[in-house]
Amino acid sequence: MEISASRREGYTHDLVIGEHSLIADEPEDKGGSDLGPSPTALLAGSLAACTAITVEMYADRKGWELPKLKVSVEFEGSYVKGDASYEVILHLPGGLTEEQTQRITTIAGKCPVHKALAGEVPIAIGNRVGEG
Repeated sequence: MEISASRREGYTHDLVIGEHSLIADEPEDKGGSDLGPSPTALLAGSLAACTAITVEMYADRKGWELPKLKVSVEFEGSYVKGDASYEVILHLPGGLTEEQTQRITTIAGKCPVHKALAGEVPIAIGNRVGEG
């Protein structure tokens, strides 16, 4: 699947992800127009969604009920300064055993976005000159 970001103006970009589209931008205090979430916020959102889906798929296979599962991600620091970090917080329903809770916590770290952020997925950078 190809995902593309095309500049509107300033730092505002239209993202096309398959059949879906959305806007990415920077906040006004960073020179953007704040018309959409920043790429960093989108990345944290991807981590939250991927973690939730990974945990829910696992729970479904096990026959465990996870009504109203919520996954929060807190981002601190800066990629520029090299001190960026994420904390994934699982908001689990009551009634799970300690073993279920432990297993869910382990599975949460296996989502594809987590693996990419942890440096387990190679990323290549290429270019196509004259195609802008």
